[in-house]
Amino acid sequence: MEKTLEYYMELDYPVELSKIKPEDGGGFFVYVPLLPGCMSDGDTLEEAYSNIEEAKKEWFSSMIERKMEIPEPTSMR
Repeated sequence: MEKTLEYYMELDYPVELSKIKPEDGGGFFVYVPLLPGCMSDGDTLEEAYSNIEEAKKEWFSSMIERKMEIPEPTSMR
């Protein structure tokens, strides 16, 4: 079964968030550790989280198009 963009977007990928210092422009930096290079930022928390969702979509689309392996999060049960 070929996994789709929608499949990957539904998975619960952990994200890491940090504040950007005011002298560096302020706002928030967010990235997905399991997806190398998948990162974004935003002036507010809401904007940063919205932007990382768009970044994930682009990241997954690129990987699917190139038929590359996409890591999946594991459950911590």
